[in-house]
Amino acid sequence: MIGWRAMRRPATAKNRRNVAAVAVRKIVLTAKRGSGPGAASTARPPRRERRGVEEVPAVTDPAVRGPARTGPGRVVRALVALVALAGMVAFAVVLAKLTLGESAASVTLVHDNLTPGRSIEAYLRQPAFVDTVKQLGGNVVLGMPFGVLLPLLSRKARGLVRVALVTVGTMLLVELIQGALVTGRAFDVDDVLLNTTGALLAYLLVGRRLGRAVHPRTRRRWWRRRPPDAYARP
Repeated sequence: MIGWRAMRRPATAKNRRNVAAVAVRKIVLTAKRGSGPGAASTARPPRRERRGVEEVPAVTDPAVRGPARTGPGRVVRALVALVALAGMVAFAVVLAKLTLGESAASVTLVHDNLTPGRSIEAYLRQPAFVDTVKQLGGNVVLGMPFGVLLPLLSRKARGLVRVALVTVGTMLLVELIQGALVTGRAFDVDDVLLNTTGALLAYLLVGRRLGRAVHPRTRRRWWRRRPPDAYARP
């Protein structure tokens, strides 16, 4: 037994030296590969990238996320919307009284007008300037509540195109009812044009500012947003 142990020890020490030499050689080869020109191509990508999943960094830049909501709270916005809705109801009642009232004395005087500009030209040719102002100005003023109240109802009702579409749709319905059901009234496309003009003027002068104050914008406009490659990795 003593002789076997003595013969076994030199072999074990030699094996250990060989193992240590192989390990050192592997470390040296690995370091050379990592520092060479092909290190970037031979390096293994992260586990997520090998699976095809690319991590997108969190967006913390306020310029990218868009402007934060500022302005009144939800309660104030709800109250303003209720007031605007009540104003729209009151305006609808007044509009019905002004436009849907029968006028038997005007049956032989009024005629349907489907040509834009014909009635406006007739208004301008009236000898009395006061009558011209009443006809033109009255139709313009009649459409102004749309431009003021619609932006207060909702953020989605803002914009020249939306205000114009709602005004045109409503006044076309009123004119159709006038021409078909009300005695002494006629359909006039110029009235719709004048009402829409009044709504757009009121929106540009007052409604747009009120709408922005009550319902501030939460997203940047499309031409101010960053392009998609802003999130790309360098």
